[in-house]
Amino acid sequence: MGNYKIIHDVVHGSIKLDGVILDLAQTPELNRLHNIKQLGLVYLVFPGAHHTRFEHSLGVSYVAGRMAQELNISEDEKNLVKASGFLHDVGHGPFSHTLEYIFHDILGLDHMQITKDIITGKYDIVDTNSSACIPTMPIPDILEKNDLDPKEVANLVTGGTTKGRDPWFFYTSEDGQQFFNEKHYLAQIIHSSIDADQLDYLLRDSYYTGVAHGTIDIDRLLKTMEIFNNDLILHKKGVPAVEGMLVARGLMYSSVYFHKTARIAEVMLTRAVEDSLSDEDKDVIPKMIDMDLMKWLEGGSSFGREVACRMRYRNLYKRAYEVEVDSITEEQIEYLAPLANPRERRHVEEEICRKAHIEPGKALIDIPAPELLLSEPRITKTNVKILDEDKVTILSKISPLANALRKRHVTEWAIMVFCDGKYKNQVTKVAKNILQ
Repeated sequence: MGNYKIIHDVVHGSIKLDGVILDLAQTPELNRLHNIKQLGLVYLVFPGAHHTRFEHSLGVSYVAGRMAQELNISEDEKNLVKASGFLHDVGHGPFSHTLEYIFHDILGLDHMQITKDIITGKYDIVDTNSSACIPTMPIPDILEKNDLDPKEVANLVTGGTTKGRDPWFFYTSEDGQQFFNEKHYLAQIIHSSIDADQLDYLLRDSYYTGVAHGTIDIDRLLKTMEIFNNDLILHKKGVPAVEGMLVARGLMYSSVYFHKTARIAEVMLTRAVEDSLSDEDKDVIPKMIDMDLMKWLEGGSSFGREVACRMRYRNLYKRAYEVEVDSITEEQIEYLAPLANPRERRHVEEEICRKAHIEPGKALIDIPAPELLLSEPRITKTNVKILDEDKVTILSKISPLANALRKRHVTEWAIMVFCDGKYKNQVTKVAKNILQ
């Protein structure tokens, strides 16, 4: 037998690491993920949520391997999807998705592109000062040593196919049936409406937060997955299980990922980073781990230092005003829509602070919709393909529940204003006058 190790995972039990996975597990790029919380600042609401991106990455690799086993694909393809699952989050910055907006809209970065560049050897996310204590082989070399193409792995991680097509796009024949000439199932195992990533994070985040909403029937899902015309589909027998997964995903987003208090903490941290940014930070922040970012904030602007202190001792802002999604008027939509732009949002935040006679930064605005789509673009996707008597259809065509979930709002609020608690009354009055 070759060299291997056994790791005990709280979600999946004992996981055997060998071959390319064992080699990758020893790289600094993946071990860096031990220091990045999977759920960012959610631990301030759910104290158990201190699990890391490394645990999740290992879980995704394991689930991808199980999917490959059930689909009976070749050993080479199994190694490919396991490696891709392990590496899919290697480009994440500090506090995971919390700073997605900073990366995307201000720094012009995309953690998925960074991930792709790390896998292909074009980007070094590890502190070069640490090179003396981490004499391991580069990720591209590890992949090639194990007969894997780094470009192919990177392509699967970012959801691509060999021709750059959307892996969920349908090519339809005259009789209405779908056909493919490529192995789309490889990309779909890693990145699709029902993939190894979601299966692991729902189970894992549910476990660590103690919220039962994330419980899914993973065994039923895996047993009813099939390959049809080179496409990953689900047999009709698996429809109840996939409906359960989609319900779990929606409820976890509402009750955990976009919990109001967690969201307040995340926006506070984002604004503090935004306030402390300088030109050279574009190259620095993506390489940080959680503790690096907090230390950096403590040496930044006065607002950055204050927020770092507030995070340390959980002294968070309080909700002062909100406009609910279900009660928003057409006039409010027209007024609020531009606030998704950071510059416009900052302008209104400054106006609220000025009219409330408080310091800038003491009142902040949250518009969750744009950031939700950045952190989880699959949230409204229910386009799982279902096989029924040798014909393929879309889940939403046979499941009223799937249709309802597409229309369900993740958050109750379209816009929320929160502030330092001692200014709540005056901020509420001002925000109501400005935003109504």
